[in-house]
Amino acid sequence: MLDTRRRTFLKTLVAGAAVSSLGFPAIVGAAGQRVVVVGGGTGGATVAKYLRRLDNTLDVTLIEKNAIYTTCYMSNEVLSGERSLESLQFNYDGLKAHGVKVVIDEVTGIDYDAKLILTKGGVSYPYDRCVVSPGIDFKYEAIAGYSEAAIETVPHAWKAGAQTLLLRDQLHAMPNGGLVVIAAPPNPYRCPPAPYERASQIAYYLKQHKPNSKLIILDPKPSFTKQALFEQAWKELYGYKTTDSLIEWRSSDQAAGVVEVDVSSKTVITEFGDRVQGAVLNVIPPQKAGKLAFDADLVDSTGWCPVNKQSFESTRHPYMHVIGDACMADSLPKSGFAANTEAKVCAAAIHALLNGLELASPAFSNGCYSVVGKNYAISVVGVYRLSDNGKVIESIPGSGGVSSATGTAQDRLFDASYAYSWYNNFTQDVFK
Repeated sequence: MLDTRRRTFLKTLVAGAAVSSLGFPAIVGAAGQRVVVVGGGTGGATVAKYLRRLDNTLDVTLIEKNAIYTTCYMSNEVLSGERSLESLQFNYDGLKAHGVKVVIDEVTGIDYDAKLILTKGGVSYPYDRCVVSPGIDFKYEAIAGYSEAAIETVPHAWKAGAQTLLLRDQLHAMPNGGLVVIAAPPNPYRCPPAPYERASQIAYYLKQHKPNSKLIILDPKPSFTKQALFEQAWKELYGYKTTDSLIEWRSSDQAAGVVEVDVSSKTVITEFGDRVQGAVLNVIPPQKAGKLAFDADLVDSTGWCPVNKQSFESTRHPYMHVIGDACMADSLPKSGFAANTEAKVCAAAIHALLNGLELASPAFSNGCYSVVGKNYAISVVGVYRLSDNGKVIESIPGSGGVSSATGTAQDRLFDASYAYSWYNNFTQDVFK
């Protein structure tokens, strides 16, 4: 059974109140000051909305190149047929209703001296503060033979949309008895449990439609988040570690990380030199901050964006803030939930900075559900704080937790229902 404290915290997450201590009343403040938000994903949409909720006199402009945003979270269910891609898509009408000026255009540069955001459409947007939420990009060059062009044959499907549909269609076209190969990425990467949830959803599809098939995960890591719970679920649902198992996991202990891809034959080569050919090959490359972060000189030698953890202001350029997967947030994972909580902290910090107020010491939350089969989900939650020296986001000892290893079928069903309620409430909080 889930303990009472953890079940209560899960219900709080479902309600979308992870950072409710900020309150966000409408406050008359720095009238006429301008904040430009670049990137309309979870982080960008949240910070734009909550800036307006904090101060309805603030001029907030969101610039995003796509009119429709597709969430990566829950997109693995598209592969199993449990969800449509359309159910993951959102427009920006809700933000407009909050007074956010939404511009569909592509940012091409930032003039730091003039404090201007430059766009492909030829319009420049002045700012007093700017928030950049550029997401991730991929280190294709880290895997020999792989490239951006190759993803049309060997998809990564790590940005929901056309890649998700391509991987789904390849699974559907695969003969019964075919092998699916997932090359998992090294740390850090977007959504730590997602490769293993993906394996679970694909196994669910195979069990129903192609039971003679199998899936292998080739992993450069020795372990992964929620591993014991995933493996327990795989044993219960997919015969894990039996001769008829639908899933096999090979770790770095077996030198299983993928170092080379032969795209034409859908073959991967591991660190050990093993060649594994799949009927369907899903290669998830090592990751880095999104291209705009590099173009705007917001990254350091790690490939990620260093920030002041109290305000998410860039340590490379003043008046610029970076949130979401692209920033370095220490113990806080790269997830949609984390991007949302970072955005709320950033909005509060910008409000304080524009009004000459003292910055608060923030707290952060993260929750992650993984749906591993029909009516079966597992979860992890965590609470974080800024360290006493103000430099590191650290986990609060004893906070959060994971689904109980002794959970019943009813508990797994509860987590699944919480997962879907969380998604509906969370996207309402971000986009409505």
